[in-house]
Amino acid sequence: MEKTLRILLFAGTTEGRILWEYCNEHKISATAAVATEYGEAVLPQGELSHVLVGRMDREQMADLIKKGRYRLVIDATHPYAKEATENIKAACRICGIQYIRIIRESLPIPDAIYVRNLKEAADYLNRYEGRALITTGSKELEAFTKVTDYTKRLTVRILPDYENLKHCMELGFTGSNIICMQGPFSEELNLAVLKEIKASYLVTKESGSFGGFPEKVRAAGKAGAKVIVISRPEAEEGHTCQEAMAVLECI
Repeated sequence: MEKTLRILLFAGTTEGRILWEYCNEHKISATAAVATEYGEAVLPQGELSHVLVGRMDREQMADLIKKGRYRLVIDATHPYAKEATENIKAACRICGIQYIRIIRESLPIPDAIYVRNLKEAADYLNRYEGRALITTGSKELEAFTKVTDYTKRLTVRILPDYENLKHCMELGFTGSNIICMQGPFSEELNLAVLKEIKASYLVTKESGSFGGFPEKVRAAGKAGAKVIVISRPEAEEGHTCQEAMAVLECI
């Protein structure tokens, strides 16, 4: 039996794709909101679903919720997308609609070097020698331009999007130290990259069991590279993917 619920899903993560596929499989009417065309490309088409592309502020989000007459909003944005989550929450309060935040369980790494932000990661790299693989995304890469000889020491891995690549090149990175690939990546591929660039460090965000984080950590261990982890902004309360699916079953 088809379910004609109207769900608004803020996607852009592995969890977002999983929930999107769940809605399609169970014939749940859903709209996915993603920031980029790349985010749209990784979501399969569904009979009762469609995708909106573009960044929105909270007023635009509230307007979308009102016009769409959605029954539930699911926030499956990245754990580090603090501003997006705050805007989604505010829009839901304005509209008086049920809101679910998808969270990832933390996965502590005993031997990792934990820092509070990208600036601290760059400061750490400045104090020690060695090459590094940067896997924190393209949005805040400017922090790493403060690292001495960054165009020689650092290799950045970003999503294969034109704007991402353009931004990296504007910061001074070149084709010799930019890897454009879609993840998540296997342990074997991470290990091959770390060995190829002779990395002493791997810089990553703490994305838990999703997003290829465990594979990166294991590969770094085998490559003899230290892991520098950007700590999450703050602890969050919410639901796992499985719990959100249970909510969709009962709504």
